[in-house]
Amino acid sequence: MDDPLNMIDAPSGAPGGLAAAAMPEAPYLEGLNPAQREAVEILDGPLLVLSGAGTGKTRVLTTRFAHILAQGRARPWEVLGVTFTNKAAHQMRERIARLLGHPADELWLGTFHALCVRILRPHVELIGLESNFTILDTDDQLRLLKQILQAADIDTKRWPARGLAAVIGRWKDRGLTPDKVTPAEDSDYADGRALEFYRQYQARLRTVNAADFGDLLLHCLTLFTDHPEIAERYQQRFRYILVDEYQDTNVAQYLWLRLLAQGHRNICCVGDDDQSIYGWRGAEIDNILRFDKDFPGARIVRLEQNYRSTGHILGAASHLIAHNAGRLGKTLWTDGADGDKLTLQGVWDGEEEARLVAGHVETLHRAGTPFAEMAVLVRAGFQTREFEERLMTLGIPYKVIGGPRFYERLEIRDALAYLRVVVQPNDDLAFERIVNTPKRGIGAATLQALHLHARAEGVSLTRAARQLLETDELRPAVRGTLGGLLDDFERWRARMTEMPHPELVETVLDESGYAKRWQEDKSPDAPGRLENLKELVVAVAEFETLGGFLEHVTLVTEQLDAEGGDMVGLMTLHGAKGLEFDIVFLPGWEEELFPHARALEEGGGAALEEERRLAYVGLTRARKRVFLSFAANRRVHNQWRNALPSRFIDELPPERVDVVTGQGLYGGRRAGGGLAEGGDPWGPPRRARRAWRGGAAEGAALADATDRVAPSGGHAVGDRVFHQKFGYGRVAAVDGNKLEVAFDKAGTKKVVDSFVQPA
Repeated sequence: MDDPLNMIDAPSGAPGGLAAAAMPEAPYLEGLNPAQREAVEILDGPLLVLSGAGTGKTRVLTTRFAHILAQGRARPWEVLGVTFTNKAAHQMRERIARLLGHPADELWLGTFHALCVRILRPHVELIGLESNFTILDTDDQLRLLKQILQAADIDTKRWPARGLAAVIGRWKDRGLTPDKVTPAEDSDYADGRALEFYRQYQARLRTVNAADFGDLLLHCLTLFTDHPEIAERYQQRFRYILVDEYQDTNVAQYLWLRLLAQGHRNICCVGDDDQSIYGWRGAEIDNILRFDKDFPGARIVRLEQNYRSTGHILGAASHLIAHNAGRLGKTLWTDGADGDKLTLQGVWDGEEEARLVAGHVETLHRAGTPFAEMAVLVRAGFQTREFEERLMTLGIPYKVIGGPRFYERLEIRDALAYLRVVVQPNDDLAFERIVNTPKRGIGAATLQALHLHARAEGVSLTRAARQLLETDELRPAVRGTLGGLLDDFERWRARMTEMPHPELVETVLDESGYAKRWQEDKSPDAPGRLENLKELVVAVAEFETLGGFLEHVTLVTEQLDAEGGDMVGLMTLHGAKGLEFDIVFLPGWEEELFPHARALEEGGGAALEEERRLAYVGLTRARKRVFLSFAANRRVHNQWRNALPSRFIDELPPERVDVVTGQGLYGGRRAGGGLAEGGDPWGPPRRARRAWRGGAAEGAALADATDRVAPSGGHAVGDRVFHQKFGYGRVAAVDGNKLEVAFDKAGTKKVVDSFVQPA
């Protein structure tokens, strides 16, 4: 029988033509479930494949690609396959070749950016560039924007180039050239001058024959709009269009796809509206929600059979996500076992939460679960610090996926350099790192002069700086700035004996201008960096001295992990999308942390639904077990804050969850989902939320939050006790399991006996 891929003139109306009709069933269709097979075999017209987590979307997409080619519906260069990463494109190409039994050459398969470059090169003169145009990376883009800002005499400390890049990037994600930016789309960057700089930036790019990544789609749209004959050529060329992760597309990508699909209308988009979690970087969930309106007559196939997770995990995730209004609707199910219920436990604070998780990791590993099959997924990057500390203390290997470890992050290394110079003025490496951070006008020439003098005199850089201030070697402006910085360090050093070291750290970060640098930074990652600096203050407070903390950090950073190996994964929920593990820990399920307060403030109801989708993604990363936890309070910027259990806990089905109650870290008892006869099915979390809303006393609220209601621990009036938050005190009264304690510094407080221990 002739190879169907050589039948380039096969009819495109009936499925596969006469030749395909005589062929036996293709082996690549074997093993597909009914929904998967339907998604593969519908070849005419627009199709949306709603693929839930773990339902085999990649298999469906690659099999459909191979099926189109094998049936002779199109030649390889007549199918457009779009992915979000080069890795995904490479994997798809390999899978298609395996299904076909020969190399899949000449495919138009790649990322949006790669495909746009391929289209632009032959036609780029039509948009004002030459065919050998350069694609700028992020560093080059920032350098060019900085030149524009400096030429306009803009203070780049207050209005950094990275912030302008973020504004321009958002406009390009929405398909907006400078002439299409309306007042409603404008930005307050640099007092409303962002659009002016956008025009200058685009003109400068043309002058240097360059484009940034955002331009690739934007120029393609301009090319197709201004030259409809070129658009029609590609519309007719691509008989089929296949798109992966459609829920993550932005407006520009959506417009590009919709325009190309106007030819044959055979567009198949695979995605999951319940996993759209990248709104903060331009993704538009409406793209997938309105698919049937954009493409009238579109068919929708739902992939709901999950091959990853247990029944209890899927039931909990489906029940949670059903609270979202903005979704097309589907329910995940499995023909496998229900497995273990989700485990939910309240703890006192973040430190205890880290001990709890690390204890579970040790227990599970001893029972045979590899470290690499366990992951801790957090809402905010700063949360990883306490887990890193605990895992290192226990000698448990770990890796931070999607970012550096806490003490290796830029802002933390800068802050530590300040503290090192305060403690040790002769630390030249630390001094050199921060002498011009934030920018103070102390450039390379000044540093060179300091180094030359330090080597000649055999002294440290700070000592050399003091000596040069008494000469005319340095410019007057530099002498003033450098002298001020050295005076700052002497003042901070003197305060080491006068104020608590966490307060000193706050003072250094504030008075040095370093915290202000990130407060004024308009880039998307600036708020996260500020959160990390606040967490650093919390970390410092756990040590008796600043020097002891710095010594600890040095020892920690020397414990370098080997590449690869069996390690627990630490990552944010955003970074976990697409990954899966046997065991998943989901700590920090508290209001204002998850859902995140900043997200709700900026995005309202839409942001709440995205936060809920993020919770759904976290749950569905697990194959076998999920451990949820929340803290009664957290220390943020060295201040204790009471914490409400997350509303998402209320939205989990009680019959799918074991609530661990009772006192002690590992001595708790399981409440079987909290379904006690005649009782509140949610017990502790729900009671805690009501208590806080009603303004109940802190001690009672915290007691409910962790359900540590236990018989009296045997404390008597007059006993000396210690409380983790309030410190040392003496018992003044006993009422069952509640104590009234006169604390040495905090005054008289009512607490639960399980929160104190003999002093």
